[in-house]
Amino acid sequence: MSTSLDLKLKTLPEKPGVYQYFDQKGNILYVGKAKNLKKRVASYFTKNHDNGKTRILVQKIADIQYIVVPTEMDALILENNLIKEYQPRYNIQLKDDKTYPWICIKKEPFPRVFSTRQMIKDGSTYYGPYPNGKVMHTLLSLFRELFPLRTCSLDLSAKNIASKKHKVCLEYHLGNCKGPCVGQESIADYQHYIDQIEHILKGNISGAKQFLKQKMEQFAQEYAFEQAQEMKLKLNSLENYQAKSTLVSSTIHEVDVIAMQQVDDKLYFNYLSILNGSIIHAYTGELKRKIEENESELLAFLVNEMQNRYQSKSKEIISAQKFDYPNPTYKITIPQKGDKKQLLELSERNVKFYALEKRKQEKIKDPEAHKNRILNQIQSDFRLKNLPIHMECFDNSNIQGTNPVSACVVFKDGKPSKKDYRHFNIKTVEGPNDFASMEEVVYRRYKRLLEEGESLPQLIIIDGGKGQLSSALVALEKLNLRGKVAIVGIAKKLEEIFFPGDPMPLYIDKRSESLKVIQFMRNEAHRFGITHHRNKRSKSAITSELLYIEGIGPKTQIDLMKHFLTVNNIKKASLEELEKIVGKSKAQLVYGYFSEHADVKNPNNPS
Repeated sequence: MSTSLDLKLKTLPEKPGVYQYFDQKGNILYVGKAKNLKKRVASYFTKNHDNGKTRILVQKIADIQYIVVPTEMDALILENNLIKEYQPRYNIQLKDDKTYPWICIKKEPFPRVFSTRQMIKDGSTYYGPYPNGKVMHTLLSLFRELFPLRTCSLDLSAKNIASKKHKVCLEYHLGNCKGPCVGQESIADYQHYIDQIEHILKGNISGAKQFLKQKMEQFAQEYAFEQAQEMKLKLNSLENYQAKSTLVSSTIHEVDVIAMQQVDDKLYFNYLSILNGSIIHAYTGELKRKIEENESELLAFLVNEMQNRYQSKSKEIISAQKFDYPNPTYKITIPQKGDKKQLLELSERNVKFYALEKRKQEKIKDPEAHKNRILNQIQSDFRLKNLPIHMECFDNSNIQGTNPVSACVVFKDGKPSKKDYRHFNIKTVEGPNDFASMEEVVYRRYKRLLEEGESLPQLIIIDGGKGQLSSALVALEKLNLRGKVAIVGIAKKLEEIFFPGDPMPLYIDKRSESLKVIQFMRNEAHRFGITHHRNKRSKSAITSELLYIEGIGPKTQIDLMKHFLTVNNIKKASLEELEKIVGKSKAQLVYGYFSEHADVKNPNNPS
């Protein structure tokens, strides 16, 4: 296996999607779907295949591309579309080239609701497609039970109804149809049924589920167990039903989607081509700037390049932003909601995963370059004189004013150095006072480093706003370190970065890797401090009860807590239960103490 393939396998996302295999000439070999792209694709290269055709396929694979989708169902539908478009050599081909069925609500007076495999552009509404035929038939059967829909193909124009051209059929006499053909039902009443059906098809199936449950319970009470089981099966199918696919929409016929994202100095993009509601082409890649082109120029270039590559005739482009396109006949759409918005989000999601994959590959190929890039980014964002090889972050933990503690976490080369983490119990501050506590721990930390001749960090991060930062600066001033060590404060609410002497905070791009490292440090300091705080409170809780018992030492306390878990359980234990754990003499001391100090449970009956 080539190095590039090995890298791709290591960095594939663990998400549902569709993967495509290509040979050395760029010809597509195979299209497949996966619940987990990483596991599925890796299985081709890690298993011994009995099938000779699969072994030959694996030998020919020179490149892998993938498209991330929201669900397994979406992957199934997209796989079907791409196989039909490309007809890869190693995919099974259906001889009749059938596609998945749709539910059609026909555009006509008193609309019919039926299944079809062909979409006709006559204004009818289509829902689907349905890879699982059982789900579709359950829905159609449910509609027939819920609503008296017509099944005939008669022309129910107002003129034909008025002239009494038609007669009622058996369905009318069976009560399955109300006879719109002879004027027994109004268009408005019938349209109410259609509105309810569309409501269900768009995903609101709670009403339909309630109906099936009631019918199931009714049949069960009447001992009609076969009918009750039938209702249960329909209910199960409906609960597994996903009404709407992100990848397909009967309202979108021919559009292209473009999404672009800059990560550090690199530009990544995704292109989707949609025809008759289905994705037929998808490509994700990296764009290299030649000069300082603006985003509008880059988007126009990408659309032109991708449309030429895939011979797209679309005149509508979906994008997250407006851009100038030389051809005035093209329409640039920035969707705010609906199917087009979902397609744009899908495209943006693929850009995100591609950028993440590239970052992981860089980290595997050249860890040193990856580390230096992040540290250089931090140095630039935080205006540092030196590369921040050594960084430290402080956080206070003070819950309801008890047991105040602080934590200091240390990062070296952009990674946690857990052996250097430190806890601080607050010694000189009475009560909850974050500012004074911060001053104390910063002073103690760097006084000790100076005394022991240890190296100082290039960057100190204080979890908090201006107040905590000012307190930390006071500590550095006492140690004559102010101005010699870079220090910033980070406020949680808006991720504002405060610098000494600057009243205006800095807002770093939320996607920046440097901000992610600082956030990780802040969260790590918080976690480390909270853990210590909880341990301290637990020890205080034990001290407040068990340590008051004369003759009971730490080992006995631990034995009791291990067995009974809480002090309250120890109080409730009988003398015999206590003796089994700590022996007769110590059990009498514990039992006697809690009996003497027992709370009066019933004031009206002290005995």
